[in-house]
Amino acid sequence: MPKPPSPCIGVCKFRRDAHCIGCSMTREQKALSKQAKKPEARRAFVTLVMAQQAVMGGYRHWDAAYAKACAKKGVEVPPRPDAA
Repeated sequence: MPKPPSPCIGVCKFRRDAHCIGCSMTREQKALSKQAKKPEARRAFVTLVMAQQAVMGGYRHWDAAYAKACAKKGVEVPPRPDAA
């Protein structure tokens, strides 16, 4: 099974208390996401980012961009923790 893509959607502007306005990750989280090599670890990391977005609010634009990246890799989009 292929691993999910990185939660990064290529915006990379850190303005919201050092969180990216595109994906909500901090610089440190972006570095950690690159270390998640196994599909299970990547899915867990994506779920963490989704939960962080739910708490911070204002990241619904990310859903469409991330779904497109998942479709390109042939991977199912993980369900949002707030939708479970």
